[in-house]
Amino acid sequence: MKLLLTNDDGVNAKGIYALAKELEKKHEVIIVAPDVEKSASSHSITVRDPLFVKQVKLEGIKSKAYSVTGTPADCVKIAIDKIVDGNIDMVLSGINNGLNIGLDVLYSGTVSAAIEAAINKIPSLAASMEVEDGVEGEYEDAAKCVSEVLEKLQDRHMKDDVVFNLNMPMKIKKGIKVCKIGERGYTGYFIEVDSKDEGKTFQLKGKMSESLVIDTDGYFIKQGYATLTPLHYDLTNFKLLKQVDKIFS
Repeated sequence: MKLLLTNDDGVNAKGIYALAKELEKKHEVIIVAPDVEKSASSHSITVRDPLFVKQVKLEGIKSKAYSVTGTPADCVKIAIDKIVDGNIDMVLSGINNGLNIGLDVLYSGTVSAAIEAAINKIPSLAASMEVEDGVEGEYEDAAKCVSEVLEKLQDRHMKDDVVFNLNMPMKIKKGIKVCKIGERGYTGYFIEVDSKDEGKTFQLKGKMSESLVIDTDGYFIKQGYATLTPLHYDLTNFKLLKQVDKIFS
């Protein structure tokens, strides 16, 4: 298959390197990723400034790689339009430095890059790995897990309007669970770090709040499973659609 790899940690991140190293063994791989880290950029795109695209060499990687002065969503958009020749069979985003479970999917540049692929009718998968106290897991093992998932999903299960969200603990002990997203969120607050006559400077801080509801991604990650969740970018609340319609009919 022809695979487009991207991320939000930057083109030189360990995760995308390990993923490219593993996937180029069996597939044609093109890497298009931000020139610097763009974590938590969600689905933002660059509309007023031009994008600078530069071909780069990743040592030990035979696949072509490009850096882009934009967001993860920008990378997917410009890769489809200007960089990749021919059709892309699938977009893989990651391997992210940190999980993207629960409400993370709304903030994540990793997941948003995969959603941008789905918007363009290309199947996609976002992959993320747990980090504990600043310690990362083995990206090589995570990349092998991504490759295994890809092999099982390809052909029959790769739909162009679905994003698969794969999360992996630091060490996968019990295989893969297909499940729904959980209720992980953040209690955010700002602290003042500088004050001047013309204004004040604030830094965002926060504490993670996680409810380990059974059968959700966060729950299974704690049990040592990798988790796989099919996502869709249609945010319509279908449960309320008919009720609200009756009010205005």
